[in-house]
Amino acid sequence: MNHASNSQVEINGVTLTLSRDHEFDHRWIGQEDVLRQLLACWLVVGEEDLPLTPRLIGPPGIGKTALGMAATKIRKQPLYIYQCTSDTRPEDLLVTPVLSEEGKIAYHASPLVSAMLTGGVCILDEGNRMNEKSWASLAPLLDHRRYVESIVAGVTIRADREFRCAVTMNQDESTFEIPDYILSRLQPSLHLSFPNREDELSILKYHLPFAEADVLGMTVDFLQRAHELNLDFSPRDGISLLRYAMKRMAQDSTHPLSKDAAWRESVKACLGVEALDLEALGEKRRRTLGGNVMPTGLGDFFFHVEDPLRPEDGLEDEEFDVDDLD
Repeated sequence: MNHASNSQVEINGVTLTLSRDHEFDHRWIGQEDVLRQLLACWLVVGEEDLPLTPRLIGPPGIGKTALGMAATKIRKQPLYIYQCTSDTRPEDLLVTPVLSEEGKIAYHASPLVSAMLTGGVCILDEGNRMNEKSWASLAPLLDHRRYVESIVAGVTIRADREFRCAVTMNQDESTFEIPDYILSRLQPSLHLSFPNREDELSILKYHLPFAEADVLGMTVDFLQRAHELNLDFSPRDGISLLRYAMKRMAQDSTHPLSKDAAWRESVKACLGVEALDLEALGEKRRRTLGGNVMPTGLGDFFFHVEDPLRPEDGLEDEEFDVDDLD
């Protein structure tokens, strides 16, 4: 039997102090399909049904956490966010003992456990940074049992029926590989893509309503070209470089930077000097990932780019006869 009193909950004689929920007022822009998919994961369609715990997958800065926040807002539930790291321990995920001023041990519930007890939503952020031991402590929560066991506090904590959870994961190298028995509990995988030009412009305007139109346009053009080249510059990168550029432009009215100079300085400062030449950076990335750029046609396969016998660009493969090499 659980007894709630203000920000505390008592379970079998053990008092847990709850974490505060996350206050936010966030608007989701674009990619309505993936928002509907997440909301579907959290539906229950019968007494015996259970919500799913999906993986939200995509490059850093694309809005995975914001997606979870938007879905939580639609459901009108309290939101808790837990930032996973490589040194996260099971007790960090569940219940942490703290020495009180009276010299007694007090028990603090993590954001995850607080969401379980209050019927809120917990987003486990950057879940693929967490080690297997910590994931193992969540195994019974992520299946039909829906509980966790705190060895530190000596209690079993069951999730409220309204509790929902999602895990964000970046598409880059993980500190730890998540074991299959956990991945099978984190289903389905929902993939976020980079926004189109209209949505990306709306995102930047929403976060930076004070930004000038021409600087906004330069930034969106830059991001869209980066997406075409498969470079991982995200809307969050765009927000950062725009914010810095606007600050530099407003810094000194007696010696103002031009918009172009401020924007280029911001790209360099926020994303690195290589970002000033997206084409070269895209080529470098392709060579790094593939060793060499793969041939785009038979002419590229058989001839060096400067060979005079190389067919003209645009020649269709079926127009090139391999027998001509004899």
